[in-house]
Amino acid sequence: MTFAFDLILCLMILGTAAIALFVRDALAAIAFFIAFGNLMGLAWLGLDAVNVALAEIAIGAGVTGVLLILARARLLALGDAATSTGSPLLLRLGALAACAGFVVLLAAAVLSIPPESGLDRVVAPLMPGLGIENRVTGVLLAFRAYDTLLESFVLLGALVAVWSLAPAGAWPGRPADPGMADAPMRRVAGTFGQLLLPVALVMAAYLVWAGSDLPGGAFQAGTVLAGGLLVAGMGGTIGLPSSDQPLLRAALVLGPVVFLAIGLAGVAAGGLLVYPAGLAKALIVTIEYTLFLSIGVTLALLVAGPPMPGASDPDPEGKG
Repeated sequence: MTFAFDLILCLMILGTAAIALFVRDALAAIAFFIAFGNLMGLAWLGLDAVNVALAEIAIGAGVTGVLLILARARLLALGDAATSTGSPLLLRLGALAACAGFVVLLAAAVLSIPPESGLDRVVAPLMPGLGIENRVTGVLLAFRAYDTLLESFVLLGALVAVWSLAPAGAWPGRPADPGMADAPMRRVAGTFGQLLLPVALVMAAYLVWAGSDLPGGAFQAGTVLAGGLLVAGMGGTIGLPSSDQPLLRAALVLGPVVFLAIGLAGVAAGGLLVYPAGLAKALIVTIEYTLFLSIGVTLALLVAGPPMPGASDPDPEGKG
């Protein structure tokens, strides 16, 4: 990228961040926050960090943006105007000082890392044994697979914690309807959801397959799937299932359980999470496809929230 483009991108990032922080209307703040996430994705792309760019756009702009939109809708339903009344000057100055100090510490930490100290020279010689070329995938699912396995169960545990917040009498039930209260907006979201969900499914499947050798992988694919499910739910294209549906629970635990089973089977090959020679790529792709489904469904349900009383099943006879 040219210097002029980089400069304009940096100014746009700072501008959208400032507007998102200081604008009083919640919807405007959310819109600029989503724009900020997309611009940050472009910045990471300019640094050749494609995997980080995908995660930033899918999570920072996509899933988090939907979460904020749903939070605003629920605040409006409770009678909150969802507008900022302003904060005391001393509180603003304190927050500014804390953020500035954090930026200085972060910059000092980054600048103190010598360029030659990267892990690339350590990971690169080990990649041929896995049969894949994406070093990020190699690190996540081979060289530090313990962390990734634990993270998959932590995500599942977070959903259980959210479900535990269900009011008395709401379990097992469905989360509150995420649909737009405004009829025109709901129709727009419904049309967009009908188009987006199939595209999200195809894109997620491609990201998993390409993630072996190119930027992508289960986590990025899962966030894309979650975004498609949430937008489709907001438009009424699909209904959120009740928490006790067997297929739902199977989708939630499929990825972590398959990951753990393959890891335990690796004991016969030399140790936990050790892949047999010649089967590493096939097992990694299997783990990623099951993980992407579990991650996508789990993230969507995390954003949707706990079961709520009065949330009726849109298809009680199971015909849809």
